[in-house]
Amino acid sequence: MYNKELTKGTLQPIILKLLSDSDKMYGYEITQKVKELTKGKIDISEGALYPILHKMEAENILETEKVYIGKRVRKYYKVTGQGKKAAQKVTEELQDFIETLSIIFKQKELAYATDGR
Repeated sequence: MYNKELTKGTLQPIILKLLSDSDKMYGYEITQKVKELTKGKIDISEGALYPILHKMEAENILETEKVYIGKRVRKYYKVTGQGKKAAQKVTEELQDFIETLSIIFKQKELAYATDGR
């Protein structure tokens, strides 16, 4: 599992990407999907998830739908039209960031390869 500080800045883009790729999801489902896709390397706690979901809902990036299951209420999250644009933007930004990090870390690998270390 990755360090929480390392994944902290990527949680919103991860959540937004998952929700953009599906019709709707509820909180626990999001955490389990991330865990499944990353083979347990990224584990989103409820304490980290719900503040992000609520923030995105307040920013009109997400909308919610309540579904009653017996006596329980399940709150589903869905990306809005504005959220789809935000998802595209954050995906592009994150991909560019990953490429930039790759340049930094490959420089070191290249230096080792040419120095013979």
